[in-house]
Amino acid sequence: MNAPGFNGSLPVIRAHYADILCELCEDMDVPRSALMAAAGIRPSMLGHPDNFITVDQFTRLCREALERCGEETLGLEFGRRLKFTTHGSLSQAAISCDNLEEALSVLIKYFRIRFVYMELSFFIEGDEAVLQLDLNHGLDDLYRFNIEVVMASLMDVNVLLFGDRLIRGGRLRLDYEPPKKLSGYKALFGERVEFNSGVNQLRFAKASLDLPISLSNPVTRRVAEAQCEEEMRSIEAAASVSGRVTRLLESVRDGRLPGLEEIAGQLRMSARTLRRQLSAEGVRFQALQDQIRHRRALELLQRPDLPIDVIADQLGYSDPSNFGRAFRKWEGMAPSNWRIEHTRKDHSSR
Repeated sequence: MNAPGFNGSLPVIRAHYADILCELCEDMDVPRSALMAAAGIRPSMLGHPDNFITVDQFTRLCREALERCGEETLGLEFGRRLKFTTHGSLSQAAISCDNLEEALSVLIKYFRIRFVYMELSFFIEGDEAVLQLDLNHGLDDLYRFNIEVVMASLMDVNVLLFGDRLIRGGRLRLDYEPPKKLSGYKALFGERVEFNSGVNQLRFAKASLDLPISLSNPVTRRVAEAQCEEEMRSIEAAASVSGRVTRLLESVRDGRLPGLEEIAGQLRMSARTLRRQLSAEGVRFQALQDQIRHRRALELLQRPDLPIDVIADQLGYSDPSNFGRAFRKWEGMAPSNWRIEHTRKDHSSR
């Protein structure tokens, strides 16, 4: 099953990610040749870090690695091996920024050039800064694996730059059941790990956003960001129309989402052409808008300081009752009831 937003048969995953996963499995006595054969990857494809494999090949490789290694938290081990140098221009651009807040903005902007079927977002909630990870694929058997990979990799870069200052007093919230062995999580994230939370988030003190980065270098940052832009254009060329529409909708953080004609204009095509191309992918424009509103509604409802009518307005609903009706279709309950239920679960997990 392909992730929405791109063609899974196109090569957009850097081969060295697969090479590192194969090395990890070899250390666990799983032969590389068996993994690569199952994934349909030729050995020569991993011979150079600038080679690419398809998303379909990479997901098959991850699935085979999980099955053959038999390690429940394999994603954590894989993520720990993805050092900041592994991510190339993405991490170089981030660690060349002046402070943590700038680094996060760069990381979020170009995150998809390394993790093409995931979305990283950032927001402030009270005294906490929040990094949230959302997966845009239907591969349920790889859900926890992918979350573990990204969270562990983020922590590796964090330790390099700031030691334990971010995780001290911070917390990790995860949207799945706890594994049988928690030692890997505690080693990376300390004691404050919350499972079954409904979200995948790294939370830390808002005051940390001003932390300076010792490797700051404006020239290096410009060069690295230019390379990120070039790679982003390549990813966009491989993206489906629905994926491009979704990213344009996601770029609007407050208020009314753009309509079909406005999005069509940004994509330099007619509204009729856009509707036809979305239909060919089995997608309706209204459904894409609703997905964005739904996800954003859940984020905003976790902020107890925001009244329901303000949230409705921020989502572009002129009448709060329309928001209420839409939310009942999504979650089967009123927004106020969902907030109460979520708050109760949040407090009980602490």
